[in-house]
Amino acid sequence: MEHYESLGLLGEGSYGTVLKCRHRDSGRLVAIKKFVDSDDDKTVKKIALREIKLLRQLHHKNLVNLLEVWKRRRRWYLVFEFVERTLLEDLDQNPGGLDDSTSRQYLFQILSAAAFCHQQNIIHRDIKPENVLISQGGVVKLCDFGFARTLASPAEGGVYTDYVATRWYRVFHLGMSNINFLPVDVWAVGCLLLEMLSGQPLFPGDSDLDQIHHIVRCVGKYSP
Repeated sequence: MEHYESLGLLGEGSYGTVLKCRHRDSGRLVAIKKFVDSDDDKTVKKIALREIKLLRQLHHKNLVNLLEVWKRRRRWYLVFEFVERTLLEDLDQNPGGLDDSTSRQYLFQILSAAAFCHQQNIIHRDIKPENVLISQGGVVKLCDFGFARTLASPAEGGVYTDYVATRWYRVFHLGMSNINFLPVDVWAVGCLLLEMLSGQPLFPGDSDLDQIHHIVRCVGKYSP
């Protein structure tokens, strides 16, 4: 971190913090994700290493760019390009929703990012407003690949955890049957679209059971 000057906190979560920083020599603005102590926490270590591995192999104009990685004093540090704001901030500033043109522009870029990941056999599993970055020029960047996974073929017998996506954007029938995991991202993008247009989350459940209630009330009963 000696090469960077901290300019403030961008975000904070269970697995670490994200800082806005400036490179002392070049003056370039970056976002640095600092994980909590990963050597003693197997979950944190797994998430950090997974994100590093996937972002090193994923390069697309609508995915956040990983610039640098290092480990110091048992913590992983990930340096990303700095992107000015998130979709959540846009929605907070527009409680009635975004205009149709802006929503279409954002949707196209989110779908482009998700499609590229799926072409590489990778599912994001946590698409939500906080993880959609937007530049001053309106370029969308999908970020936070800590829960992303590479899809195993049926012959490999891949097993995935049930926890994927924040509750409000989680596909309804997850965990109820053996499903193709690609719709996990498609469902989340659909929820985002309605939220962009209306300014309100589509299925704001306050528990897993309440989440299912919201969805069934809207789309009908689940049929395996």
